Amino acid sequence: MMLYELRNITGNPFVHIFGIGMPLFMAVFITRTAVSEMTDAAMVKNVSTSIFLGIGALIPMATVLMGYAVLHAQELEKGIPERLRLFGIKNYVTICNRALSELIFLSVAFALYFLTGILFMDLEAPVFSGFILYVICIACFSAICFAIGHAIAALAKRFSVTYCITMLVYFACMMLGGMMGISYENMPSVLQAAAKLLPVTYFSRDFFTIWTGETYNFISMIQAYLFFGAVAGILLFAAIRKNT
Repeated sequence: MMLYELRNITGNPFVHIFGIGMPLFMAVFITRTAVSEMTDAAMVKNVSTSIFLGIGALIPMATVLMGYAVLHAQELEKGIPERLRLFGIKNYVTICNRALSELIFLSVAFALYFLTGILFMDLEAPVFSGFILYVICIACFSAICFAIGHAIAALAKRFSVTYCITMLVYFACMMLGGMMGISYENMPSVLQAAAKLLPVTYFSRDFFTIWTGETYNFISMIQAYLFFGAVAGILLFAAIRKNT
């Protein structure tokens, strides 16, 4: 079952385009554009690392939130979960296998992402605690994305609707997270209020401080994770009620 799920993930073109290719291209291209006229080496490292850490959050959004959701919606359309149950494979076993498969794929994707960053970008070396916190935050964000993606697919039960919703969420998070050319400081107050509720905002705006071991107030970030987790919980509850 693990090999089956891994083949499903690697055979999904969305995760390769939006989950690996797009973050790698954006990280290198945007960084080189942003630092092309900078002469201060410290500032170059600051900007490069901030962009790198922020764009890294696109990987779980694309591979888990969007990629897993559309794959699950396709299977629901074809009645694959019902067929698996006929062979004694329960839903929770399938979900666990998929979660582990997504974790393996994410690990490989981030390994490629960090390798690209080390080879082609002038990054600030992290302190040990900063790197561990980044991994923990990415893992928590990925788990929430998995829950939201599963819930959206279970509610929509159609590939087209699921793809449309998750794509809108993906690009909305990119825009509010400051990855589409508009920084948080330049956004209108209404958009800033919305951006504060998204964990992706803190990857691009604040994580350099954590990465380098400087003092940081985690309250706003924790509130964003709690809000995003609450949204995931509400959607999962609605999906369970609809399918029972």
